[in-house]
Parts: sequence; structure tokens; C-alpha cells
Amino acid sequence: MSPALSVMGSALGDIFWDLPPWLYYSPGYDLGLSVYAANPSGSEQEYALIARLSRDGQQISEEALPVAGYAWFKAKPGDLVQLKGSLRFTETNAVLTVLLYEKESGEVVDSVATMLVAPSSSVLPPAWPGAPGNSGSSGFDWSLLLGMMLPILMVGIVASALKPKKEETKRIDSAGKSLKQLPVGRGE
Repeated sequence: MSPALSVMGSALGDIFWDLPPWLYYSPGYDLGLSVYAANPSGSEQEYALIARLSRDGQQISEEALPVAGYAWFKAKPGDLVQLKGSLRFTETNAVLTVLLYEKESGEVVDSVATMLVAPSSSVLPPAWPGAPGNSGSSGFDWSLLLGMMLPILMVGIVASALKPKKEETKRIDSAGKSLKQLPVGRGE
């Protein structure tokens, strides 16, 4: 018997967001984000969000993130709750983690994290694949970019070649002239 496949990580709740693995952040500025909390269970759950800032494994700060003014919010079975807002910190060069607490179990059921990097710091974010220094040369690795883009370009070319061509429909008026007719559905 094969194990069941699960897309979501926890039976009590999952959290996702729209932030990349790292981003440039200057202290005192708002950091806009969307957080998505999913309830994969078969019963209604209550959750809380906690924002934690840490550096080198040491916690700098931790605070509850209220949702509509309340510490806890409910999610129906199978529901995905989208929460929009912004955070502001007095620190940077730190890891921002948002934790999803489930009320009944009292446990952190999931979390998301990103590295906040000061624009002018000596702390460097992880290098992108193909960036200078990663390929062993002093220049950009164009073969990596071409290797990633070529399949996408080929799919686009093949799809446009296979798309059926639209033929203009014509009708003849009472005087015998050929008139162009708009395609069905334009309503004109």
C-alpha cells in the first residue's frame, strides 16, 4: 500500500504568502504583504498569526498580528483565508517569520520566512543561479538563461502555429456587393 500524497504540510493548517525568500528592507518602512491561511481539516479552526524577527538564531522581537482587530480568526473546513496588510520593523538584516498557531492544539502548525536585507549592508542575499561568481567566470552565464527560456519560447511558437486561423466571413447585400461581417459574438 502506497502512502497518501499530501500537497499541504499540516492536517491542522497551512500558511503561504507573497514574499520572496529574501528582499531588501530599510527599517521604518512599511512592508506590504498578503498572507493566506488554509484550513485543510474537516472542522472549523481558529488561528492566530505571530510575526517573529530573529538574527543569527537569536529572537529580536515577536508580536501577534491582529486580524480585523482580533487576536484569533476562524477558518471554515477547506477554506483559504486571504489577509492583506503591512508590517514595519526597526531592524533589518534579520529573518522575518510568520507563524500560524492553531488554538485548540496550542501548536504552531505552519510558518513562512524571508530574509530582510539592508540595501547597503555587508550581509549578502543568496546569489541567483547564473549570477556572476556562481558560474565560475566573471560574466553572466547566458547559457543558463537561454536554457530556461528556450522551452517556453518553443511552446509559444508551437501553440501559435497550431492555432486555427480565423477566416473573414462575408455576406452579400441586396445590391450584390460583398460586405465584411463581424465575427459572431461581437454584437455589432
